[in-house]
Amino acid sequence: MSSYPPERRLRVERRIFPRLFTPATLRGKTLRNRIVFGAHTANMAVEGLPTERHIAYYAERAIGGAAMIVVEPMPVHAAAVLTRGNFRHSDDAVVPHFRKVTDAIRSNGAIAIQQLYHVGQHGDADNSFHASWSPSGMPSYHDSDGSHRMSEAEIEETINGFVQAARRCHEAGFDGVEVWAAYHGLLDQFWTPWSNTRDDRWGGSLENRTRFSREILTRIRKLCGEDFIVGLAVNDEPDVEVALGRESLAEIVGLHDRDHLADYVTCGTGGYFDFYKLMPTFLYPEKLGADLAAVLKGAVRHALITAESHIRTPENAESVLSEGKADLVSIVRGQIADPHLANKAAAGRPDDIRGCLSCNQMCWGRRSRDYWISCLVNPSAGREWEWGGDRFSQTERPKRILVVGGGPAGLEAARTAAERGHRVVLTEASAQLGGQFRLAGMQPRRAQIMDLISWYERQLTALQVEIRFNAYLDADDVERENADEVILATGSLPTDTFFQKALPHFDMLPGLEHGNVFSAEAVMAREARPGKRVLFLDEGGNWKGCGTAWKLAEEGHGVVLVTPDPLVGKELQRTAADFPLRRNLARLDVRFIVDSAILEWTGNAGRVVSLLDGREETIPADALVFASVNHAEDSLARELEARGIAFAAIGDCIAARQAPYAIHEGRKIALGL
Repeated sequence: MSSYPPERRLRVERRIFPRLFTPATLRGKTLRNRIVFGAHTANMAVEGLPTERHIAYYAERAIGGAAMIVVEPMPVHAAAVLTRGNFRHSDDAVVPHFRKVTDAIRSNGAIAIQQLYHVGQHGDADNSFHASWSPSGMPSYHDSDGSHRMSEAEIEETINGFVQAARRCHEAGFDGVEVWAAYHGLLDQFWTPWSNTRDDRWGGSLENRTRFSREILTRIRKLCGEDFIVGLAVNDEPDVEVALGRESLAEIVGLHDRDHLADYVTCGTGGYFDFYKLMPTFLYPEKLGADLAAVLKGAVRHALITAESHIRTPENAESVLSEGKADLVSIVRGQIADPHLANKAAAGRPDDIRGCLSCNQMCWGRRSRDYWISCLVNPSAGREWEWGGDRFSQTERPKRILVVGGGPAGLEAARTAAERGHRVVLTEASAQLGGQFRLAGMQPRRAQIMDLISWYERQLTALQVEIRFNAYLDADDVERENADEVILATGSLPTDTFFQKALPHFDMLPGLEHGNVFSAEAVMAREARPGKRVLFLDEGGNWKGCGTAWKLAEEGHGVVLVTPDPLVGKELQRTAADFPLRRNLARLDVRFIVDSAILEWTGNAGRVVSLLDGREETIPADALVFASVNHAEDSLARELEARGIAFAAIGDCIAARQAPYAIHEGRKIALGL
């Protein structure tokens, strides 16, 4: 919470974010600001019921100052089930469990809404064990299945599913519901002529195509009463020819607004036709949902308009509001990354907000594998119930803590320990903090990583952590520190053998002795200067390889990208970043060779072998660059172990992995001090 007195805090917030912290009203209920924590699948339910994990997750964002929280989508029918963690549909047993969620949200000052959804033709039989239902029996864009054309009785059954779900929400203490008509879900399928070819009263004219949604909203209002908030969610896909355009959406939303059917309309981006814009990574511009929001704001007289999609920061939110494009802003990933974003912005402390990286690595990246979501920069996300939120209790016994290594693991361990009242010394062997994560921040469009490192620097300075640069410690140095606790976060190093997992019978790259072979790390650190033609082997299929290849191509190098995987950026599929990344590489004339490995390097060419049929191709190149798994830098750990000096190891010095696990281990070890 703010250290400013109330009157000072008010002056600060009005000066910095005057629109963002102006209250709004929905159905007689006051929103304390314009910040919404919008609907997203947290996937935390167990046996279809919200758990303590859910309750604490939403409570933390209410404690953090969000004005309205839209709880994750509730399927309204058996055909709508999409994830393992979906809530139970058609079951009043959920009501007392949801009452715990609404109590946690409302008791902390936020409005509680639940989203109701049906994906129509884009269902998931692996989870639902039910045929997908749709207006016209069109195929799924979620998988390879078809869908069932709904009968009149099934349409009525589905409408009733929405209405009864809203009733249960009302009984559970929700202030309202948000009806999902976005991303080419079922309501959108009825609206869209391409997916609605019916010739009965549910298809054809605009009046008929909107009958389904208007019936749902009308009946919810009748059953749940005049004080119950009813929202509508839509989306923007201007690059998809068969999707509804902005003018068509404005006409449809205007029709609903004419009859006062929706109290607010949320405007997202992407959908089943263009899934990559649904949770846009850093590959896309920010404030994507603002354009549609501006169009719809001009089409309504009664409903408030919420802009959503890649609005990460209070600064972005304030600009959307001040330009008159929306009345509310939904900041989802920004509040996953820092649940106290709203309070920090209100207190005039935007520099204390831990920014979202737009990486999708632990939010959508985990959801896409049907796990509960978390966050790369905020490991407390999803663990609030275990860790006491994203807040810290003070230790009763302050200790002197030595943290060796200033990469992600060491930074988080040092920060958390200092937040809890310990005296912390952080040593870093180089002249800068960040470790190899800093190299990632030097890749194209990844400057948000540099922002995160700067955030850590500010936090450590404010917490009076002693930072020593160019300090390469050995066992004697550690012993002389006489610390109560020693935490090693010495990271990992790239291979010097250039071993390939695809060719395990070679201990090292054949021809390595010819030189001009470099790691991706050496290239990003500018320790290596490859020539014009670069042969690039990417074994990881992640940003280390793909981002470095992109950097080289942007700088004018001719890049041939070889991978043993069946596609470039294989590991980026889970984050919805692979296709936009490949598109960018293709536009830079990067050549892709998949299902292949480097059989031999001659110093000026590489023999590339297909793993499918054994065919070989010799590719001339000035340098060979490798992106492969690192090995743990555990030399200091082994020294300390031999000397009997106690320590705890975290991050890559245990095993080379990615940043989320380093930050998680840094937080966890410091919480236990």
